[in-house]
Amino acid sequence: MMTYQEAVDYIEETPKFTKKNSLDHTRAFLKRLGSPEDSMKILHVAGTNGKGSVCSFLASILHAAGKSTGLFTSPHLVDINERFVIDEKQVSDEAFLMAFQKVMDCVNEMKEEGYPHPTYFELLFLIGMVIFREAGVEYLVLETGLGGRLDATNSIAHPLVTVLTSISLDHTEYLGHTVAAIAGEKAGIIKEGVPVVYDASCKEAEEVILARAKEMHAPVYGIRPDMYKILGATEKSIDFSIDCGYYDGISLSITSVAEYQMKNAAEAVTAIRVMEGGDTFTDGIIRKGISEMRWQGRMETVLPGVIIDGGHNEAGVEEFVKTAKRLEKDFPVTLLFAAVGDKDYRHMIETICRELRLERVIVTEVGGYRSVNVKEPKGLFEKFGQKEIKAIPDVKEAFEEALREKGDGILFCVGSLYLVGSIKKILRDKEDGK
Repeated sequence: MMTYQEAVDYIEETPKFTKKNSLDHTRAFLKRLGSPEDSMKILHVAGTNGKGSVCSFLASILHAAGKSTGLFTSPHLVDINERFVIDEKQVSDEAFLMAFQKVMDCVNEMKEEGYPHPTYFELLFLIGMVIFREAGVEYLVLETGLGGRLDATNSIAHPLVTVLTSISLDHTEYLGHTVAAIAGEKAGIIKEGVPVVYDASCKEAEEVILARAKEMHAPVYGIRPDMYKILGATEKSIDFSIDCGYYDGISLSITSVAEYQMKNAAEAVTAIRVMEGGDTFTDGIIRKGISEMRWQGRMETVLPGVIIDGGHNEAGVEEFVKTAKRLEKDFPVTLLFAAVGDKDYRHMIETICRELRLERVIVTEVGGYRSVNVKEPKGLFEKFGQKEIKAIPDVKEAFEEALREKGDGILFCVGSLYLVGSIKKILRDKEDGK
């Protein structure tokens, strides 16, 4: 039997020898594993931005209601176990290894019958389904991977509710080069008669979603920006109200500085309200779940005055800018920035420089073979008018310098989930005395 680390190493190697399989392939594996999906009530979430936060809001509400709740998300920032959460606790190495071994026994058996090996994400999805079944969870909040229609999670036939968060241009090499095309892929998770909650702020995406929902006879609930509003805000939290017309209005509080979390919370609350059995979740339960939600790497305060955000595409950066503009009125802002080569970091930097008055910028490198040499983002920050810039390739040195430079102001660490993961590991190692 493999050790935990050997199992993780094996999974990390799978992209080298696997290719995407069909949904029928995933369904066959689920059936061989005893159809674990049939033992859970599933909430299915797709989108470009915000889906991890929506998933976390949903899981937090369910947990506040005393429901045994599983949460499957991606990617992980430091440990692969982050993808599998039960009742707000990351699963143990032992539980992960047990599920891995059960799935690998199945993989080896089915390979002899001619079935291809599952891909990295397919394998993790199957492991997750075994973990959640063995734990006896009642509800499972299930986040898709890159897409939707062909995503391994779309092998689930009967979710309680479908949620489609903000859709924008990202992963165009896989999903299409227009918002409409990407929306078509995401909307592929809509099931016959299952309620759909969606971000209605983009007309191009909305048209696609509504057409698919009509085809599948699925009731739809769109969330528009005029349905939620700020009641009060500090550097640590936002009080706001939701009044979308689908249920009685409600006032909520989030422990976050990110304004976009109001929309994500509105989508989650609406999904809870409209799903089968949603009428049992009281306003008090929902308020508790929303206020206690914590989501790693999305406008997350990790130290006093230090906020990390994994926004790594056009829409993500625009949302970061909205929040930073509000805070820079009262605090000087330092930026630690890193990006990977397959993202449009030029546009990200241009947007940041155009919209924000940064005191200083420190650029660093993350992402291994996908990393961008610090000279490139440094040159772009200079081109777009930033005066105070330091380039420090080593991410630990860069983070330590940024902490020294921020003073009494706010430090934002932005540009890549790799940067977020690196900072989380630096902080954890420090706590462990490494």
